[in-house]
Amino acid sequence: MVHILRRRLDGLAPEPFVYRDFGSLVSFGRYSTVGRLMGFVVGRSLFIEGYFARVVYRLLYKMHQAALHGGTAVFWRPVARYSSQNPEPSIKLH
Repeated sequence: MVHILRRRLDGLAPEPFVYRDFGSLVSFGRYSTVGRLMGFVVGRSLFIEGYFARVVYRLLYKMHQAALHGGTAVFWRPVARYSSQNPEPSIKLH
C-alpha cells in the first residue's frame, strides 16, 4: 500500500492490479470440505478434499481473521470461548 501512495505522490500512476487465482475452498459444515488449488503447488490445478482441505480452509480463515482483527485477538479468542460460560453456537448462519 505504501508503494502505491509513494507513486501517487511522485505524480506517477499506480501499477495496474493483477488478479492471481489461487483456487477456492468450500466448507460444507463440520466434516466436509472440498477445494481446488490453482497451480502454485504442482504447476497445475489440484483437487483436494477431506481432512487436508479442512486444515487448509481453517488456516485461510485464521489468516483472514488476523488481517481484520490482528493476530493477538485471533490467538486469544479460542481461549476465551472455551473458558466462557456461554460459548458461541457451532453453526454459522449467513
